[in-house]
Amino acid sequence: MNASTPTIQDAAEEAAKIDLVAILVTLGVGVVIWIVLRFIILRITRRVAKGSSFFRNAPFKWVQPAFRALDHERRSQRAHTIGSLLTSLLSVVVAGIVIIYVLKFLNVDIAPLLTSVGILGVVIGFGAQQLIRDFLAGIFITIEDQYGIGDVIVTAEVVGTVESVGLRITRLRAEDGAIWYLRNGEILRVGNRSQGDYVPVEDKDKDKDNGSGVSAEERSSE
Repeated sequence: MNASTPTIQDAAEEAAKIDLVAILVTLGVGVVIWIVLRFIILRITRRVAKGSSFFRNAPFKWVQPAFRALDHERRSQRAHTIGSLLTSLLSVVVAGIVIIYVLKFLNVDIAPLLTSVGILGVVIGFGAQQLIRDFLAGIFITIEDQYGIGDVIVTAEVVGTVESVGLRITRLRAEDGAIWYLRNGEILRVGNRSQGDYVPVEDKDKDKDNGSGVSAEERSSE
């Protein structure tokens, strides 16, 4: 009995040290912050997707190049992609902070835990380098509007029409009708025929022929 009595007392003392009120407050504040920030992200996403005139005001004209006139489907996709990314990032950050504070109020030594999480993060980072590379490339492709739905692009692998742009994969329909799935991190160079003044090679040859007054057939007979 004498050996077990201190253990029970220690457990009771540890339980008494747990601040349940602080834990509940932390959880409540975390949920409220997540809901409010998520609501803000959704509102901004919907406005951008609908073509909000907010950025046309004088103080915000510098933002216009990033939100230049796009068709509704393309603008909507960009807005929802960025909104989804921000929502995921928000969830991870809020959840991580809340968990740390809850463990602290539970009198858990979080220093070794943080060290373990850091080591695990490094290991996962090395194993998922390509995945992270694809995600980062997808983010910059979307933000910089390098190409979007409906654009005809040229890559090292294929020439085709963009059907969807995700954070990891870009889906193209090639000229022969085949569907190509390209990992964003592996698209090193891309030419967008829809953004510039692209003219097909056949049309250029016709323009040259019309300018010289000599047809291609006449040149070949000569």
